[in-house]
Amino acid sequence: MRALVVDHAAPGQLALATVPDPDPGPDDVLVRVAAVSLNYGELPRSSGVAAGTVPGWDAAGVVERAAASGTGPKAGTRVVTWGWTGGWAELRAVPVGELAVLPDSVGFDEAATLPVAGITALRALRKAGVRPGLRVGITGASGGVGRFAVQLARLSGAEVYALVGNPARGEGLTALGAAHVVTGADELDAPLDVLLDNVAGPQLTELLDHMARDGVVVSIGSASGAPTALRPSHLLANRLTLVGYQDAGDSAADLAHLVDLLEQGRLRASVDRVDDWKAAGDAATALLERRVRGKAVLTVG
Repeated sequence: MRALVVDHAAPGQLALATVPDPDPGPDDVLVRVAAVSLNYGELPRSSGVAAGTVPGWDAAGVVERAAASGTGPKAGTRVVTWGWTGGWAELRAVPVGELAVLPDSVGFDEAATLPVAGITALRALRKAGVRPGLRVGITGASGGVGRFAVQLARLSGAEVYALVGNPARGEGLTALGAAHVVTGADELDAPLDVLLDNVAGPQLTELLDHMARDGVVVSIGSASGAPTALRPSHLLANRLTLVGYQDAGDSAADLAHLVDLLEQGRLRASVDRVDDWKAAGDAATALLERRVRGKAVLTVG
């Protein structure tokens, strides 16, 4: 089969190659992949990733072969899948607990954006205990995780503050549910009860001084790459809870929930660009250079 593999000499360090077909386990379905989405954290950015590796967390397509155990969807079923590797290929073997069935009304391009970005946002908000009436700040709100977090926080009844790097990056966030779109802590008009932080660095340091008493900060990324100065007074003065959060696996129920929201029109995938996978290098470079608002998707075939 063909797959995108790590090639350190290629644009974006990705190239199409021929690799062996996957070997499904008894509880795995074999999926013919139609579309994949790109996440910043999975892109090869150094020579530390072995050449020839097939990356890919998110993929949507059609079940080609049902699980030998008889569990999970049958052949011909449209699905969206999650896994740590192997998604960027014509065929993917995936456990039946890491997929959700897609209705015909949800396209593969949209569905492929859900697994990592959507589940990260959903579970981080759940971890923070977001509920109606809370003021929720989301840094990196223009990215894939951020745009899902804005929508899901609003659906939970929160007042959403979307923090972005510049005004242009904030376009469209009000329509997704943000009550306030700001570029820095100095623009906040009230203390935050919850902060979902994708960025870290100096911005996080500053935002810690703008938290309400008993506030919760959930760190889910560090896109800035800069160190974060943390003073004990940040936590003590307002009795803040600071949690580093990363969770994956057992995705079936949460994926099905996100698919339902998409089908109902209550959630938008925010696909910013769709490319044939032959242009994977260009799409990866655009994502690394922060030229993508929302999600970048590749069609496979």
